[in-house]
Amino acid sequence: MKDAMATAMRRTTAEKSKPAKKPARPAKAATQPSAQRRTRLAPEERSDLIVQGAIRFFAERGFGGQTRELAQQLGITQGLLYRYFPTKDLLIERIYEELFVKRIKPEWEVRLLDRSEPLLPRLIRFYLDYATVLHDYEWGRIYLYSGLGGATIAKRFVHQVTQGLFRRVIAELRHAFQLPDFATAPMTEPETELMWSLHGSIFYIGIRVSVYEAAPPSDVPATVRRLVEGFYDNARAIMCPPGLSRGR
Repeated sequence: MKDAMATAMRRTTAEKSKPAKKPARPAKAATQPSAQRRTRLAPEERSDLIVQGAIRFFAERGFGGQTRELAQQLGITQGLLYRYFPTKDLLIERIYEELFVKRIKPEWEVRLLDRSEPLLPRLIRFYLDYATVLHDYEWGRIYLYSGLGGATIAKRFVHQVTQGLFRRVIAELRHAFQLPDFATAPMTEPETELMWSLHGSIFYIGIRVSVYEAAPPSDVPATVRRLVEGFYDNARAIMCPPGLSRGR
């Protein structure tokens, strides 16, 4: 018995004297890169991105939307937004330039005033192109929000259109119908209302979609063409009383 106990004690002592096994080291995790570096953009590119984001933002929320919310939606700090546009008015001014000035193509006026071609085809071609601006989702909503919210965009655009495009079209109609020019007879109220009727009809096609979420005509270009043709016939009837030359 004593021999058995002695043997057991020797075994226990030997096991205790063995160095303890070190716990296995966990596998090295793949080296993770530090936070992704933000792409550094040129100032012009950053400014353009802010403007495009602002157009989308204000088209959805109107001009009552706060710049703090805009910055959050853009994923930038409000301080960075102010670095490019120190005031909300400056940002709105840039939106006006982007949506209401730059989208008007200089060649439209050149073709509209080219009297080597009969007027009606010129009017149809012009308004088919122009309608693409009036039917733009963001353009229409920005225009309406501006008028309702007191921003200057809508007023400036109305002045631009009535003093520019309206007068040019009526001048071309007078020339086609062999009527006195503006130097002889100022633009009349019926002529102005003719222009508003045409523009309102074309513009409302876009509003049906961007505001009321109603379906547009199945063939928008064909609809615009018919509106212009009807406008031309109405203009000839209103501007040329019986006995006056009706021109071409």
